[in-house]
Amino acid sequence: MKNYLITGAAGFIGSHLADQLLKLGHHIIAIDNMIENYSLKLKEDNIKKNLKNKNYQFYRIDIRNKDNLQQLFKHEKIDVVIHLAGLAGVRKSIDNPIIYEEVNCIGTQNILECMKEHNIKNIIFSSSSSVYGNRTEIPFKETDRTDMQISPYAATKKADELFLYVYHNLYNINTMILRFFTVYGPRQRGDLAISKFVKAILENKPIEMYGDGSTSRDYTYIDDIIDGILKSIKYVETNNNVYEVLNLGNSNPIKLKDMIRTIEIAINKKAIIINKPMQQGDVNITYAQIDKAKKLIQYEPKTDFITGINLFVKWFIQNKTLY
Repeated sequence: MKNYLITGAAGFIGSHLADQLLKLGHHIIAIDNMIENYSLKLKEDNIKKNLKNKNYQFYRIDIRNKDNLQQLFKHEKIDVVIHLAGLAGVRKSIDNPIIYEEVNCIGTQNILECMKEHNIKNIIFSSSSSVYGNRTEIPFKETDRTDMQISPYAATKKADELFLYVYHNLYNINTMILRFFTVYGPRQRGDLAISKFVKAILENKPIEMYGDGSTSRDYTYIDDIIDGILKSIKYVETNNNVYEVLNLGNSNPIKLKDMIRTIEIAINKKAIIINKPMQQGDVNITYAQIDKAKKLIQYEPKTDFITGINLFVKWFIQNKTLY
């Protein structure tokens, strides 16, 4: 049995990861601030079954509060930190950039300081495809330049990557940075496009399509992301002096108009579309090259987009009251 600290444990990815690690027989130290930046009902539902598990310990902690983090690190044995907590959302970060810097940057440095002070040597960090900016050269490779972000959210994720390298270099912390590409599936936030579109179409309400529908995203199903995280955990546990950056995507961009059409087919209902201009901070395309992840951790996404959307729609209909 290993002891894994998951930050952002009540969230979309964190709750799925906790479920899988518990199934594998491990002990989870779960932290989340449980603020209502999106449906608190959804977050509570994500963790409620695990609260009864003797191998699941939940703490309501804001990662900006270093004193509370210090107490946790002092009293809990931790083998690996999986740092998923943070504020997400490109458009919201443009409206309120300061809080993004506080949560995503200061919060991450607090985690790293606690790791340093308590001699914890392994971390998995959730970065984002947004660090690549609005690139025209595709697919995105880990060796591409990433110094031209176009949103405060993206800039905070890049800053975190730099801090992680500093702490790896100074304190020999094994570090795996995972750049996630548009993760979707059961439990995803209600403010994400797929959730919003499914809900609106089911309720016969219009959806807003930004641009002409040609923008593309490399949608990656939650099960494939969890598989990549689990394999990354194994990698940092079994290797020394690790500092790696990996793309975790599906390597198959889907146009916005095709995404809408796929949802329409899954629901068997046409969308009412309102056309809107492109918004600041949005990139034209995300497209992951995943050769490095395939080689290093044997990452192999298995869920195609049509299957993933059908699975999400089925789950959403059964759980729509959470939104």
